[in-house]
Amino acid sequence: MPYNPRLREYKNYNVDKEMPLLEYLLATLPGSKNKIKDTLRGRGIKVNGKTVTQYDYPLTPGMKISVSNSKRNDTFKSRYVSLVYEDQYLVVVEKKPGILSMAAGHSSLNIKSVLDDYFQKTRQGCRAHVVHRLDRDTSGLMIYAKDMETEQILEHEWHDIVFDRRYVALCSGEFEENDGTIANWLKDNKAYVTYSSPVDNGGKYAVTHFHVLDRSTAYSLVEFKLETGRKNQIRVHAADMGHPVCGDVKYGNGDNPLHRLCLHAYMLCFYHPVTHRPMEFTTPIPSQWKTILSQ
Repeated sequence: MPYNPRLREYKNYNVDKEMPLLEYLLATLPGSKNKIKDTLRGRGIKVNGKTVTQYDYPLTPGMKISVSNSKRNDTFKSRYVSLVYEDQYLVVVEKKPGILSMAAGHSSLNIKSVLDDYFQKTRQGCRAHVVHRLDRDTSGLMIYAKDMETEQILEHEWHDIVFDRRYVALCSGEFEENDGTIANWLKDNKAYVTYSSPVDNGGKYAVTHFHVLDRSTAYSLVEFKLETGRKNQIRVHAADMGHPVCGDVKYGNGDNPLHRLCLHAYMLCFYHPVTHRPMEFTTPIPSQWKTILSQ
């Protein structure tokens, strides 16, 4: 019997006074405090159509709260990847650092094989199709298609379909400016190391916008928005600015306070390739990064 992914059903509420989200939920919803917190953590709460997980998210009169009636997906279990969203055409996952997006050798651990195993166990009769990639040591949000037709739409119309995609990084040193843009040409050398040039070197033109979220004298928490999606673009551009991503053994300066590459794809917004509905996903910034800034 084919598996039909369960789409979440929501019950709606209207906010009539100002208060934090969790306080409103506890006062309005039936069930235990722990159950309500689990629904919030499990991405089962929407505010004006946008998924929110923040306990103290400020509510104002007139806002619409949507609460999922569905249970979390307990069929999918992996220490390397979390299932954020699923329908009959695609899945959105959150990748942990240290796992490849797809196979690069017979024994390599990769998300595609994890998803293929899940699809087989749930008798979905499909395979995971790679749409885009993250480096092995980068964490964050990714899309995988469930069929070739959806994969082709995403691949060929990627720049029209994806309307916002952002990363956050813990960078070495204190950024001097709050916002800015860096643009140059990126090209790989014979050792497959990407290097930049201020003039056309036969490589690909790359544009990155940055916004500093927080800083200390030793580190900066920076949001990066890609205008182009080149190989190692954020890592090279951060190094070009003199503030490489912490833990970057390829382009960094040896600053590695958390023993990992501190780069996370935390926002992914796109129009569904089949239904054309806007889909918006965010994940929390790793809490350790904020702790480093406060020390």
